Amino acid sequence: MTTSSGENSTCSLSQLAPVEAVLFDVDGTLCDTDPLHYCAFREMLQEIGFNGGVPIDEEFFIKNIAGRHNDDIASILFPDDYERGLKICDDKEVIFRRLAKEQLKPVNGLYKLKKWIEDRGLKRAAVTNAPRPNAEQMISTLGLSDFFHTVVLGSDCEHAKPFPDPYLKALEILNISKNHTFVFEDSVSGIKAGVAAGMPVVGLMTANPAHLLMGAKPTFIIKDYEDPKLWATLEELDRIGGVTKGAT
Repeated sequence: MTTSSGENSTCSLSQLAPVEAVLFDVDGTLCDTDPLHYCAFREMLQEIGFNGGVPIDEEFFIKNIAGRHNDDIASILFPDDYERGLKICDDKEVIFRRLAKEQLKPVNGLYKLKKWIEDRGLKRAAVTNAPRPNAEQMISTLGLSDFFHTVVLGSDCEHAKPFPDPYLKALEILNISKNHTFVFEDSVSGIKAGVAAGMPVVGLMTANPAHLLMGAKPTFIIKDYEDPKLWATLEELDRIGGVTKGAT
């Protein structure tokens, strides 16, 4: 049975038992950064006269930018001058890091979930399309530098998300099976990557609406890490003994 949005109505991860690891995207998954990226791109693109100087709107941002690697963004926004596009994306990241330093906040319930994972000794990795300076700043600002066993960047792989390569690399580094691992993601691109890597993905509605996320086929979607749906799922794993006790 499925809900009207297409997700599994039981929201179960029991097929993963025993769970060995949890993988996280960064932007929009650990912290709600899409508004900051949107502001940074809007400011940068208007400054250079993109789209005749008319500011981009959120619909354009979601369709063409959100969740994508900068290489892909440069190709989409500047198909006739890719190198210029890359330079503009780099300049935009400077604006983003300034905004993030002042405004970065964790997704609700993140530290409650962090404790649940640590208490059970699960392996964990951050898997992101963000540039390294962005990823390191966000993870450090959130106090998660010692939480993640590894950080995998899209630029470290032959293909970034939405290809599965970054998630497959995380599995390899952590020496874990996709059959005992699940993913948290907030974008269509990221959900597609996790699904393509063969893992269940829990989608977060930090920036994108449910109907958009469901098109990428997550196992289920949640509002944030306080969502009762998530905790019912985790409690089910505990009840059936579906969590491997490993070394933190």
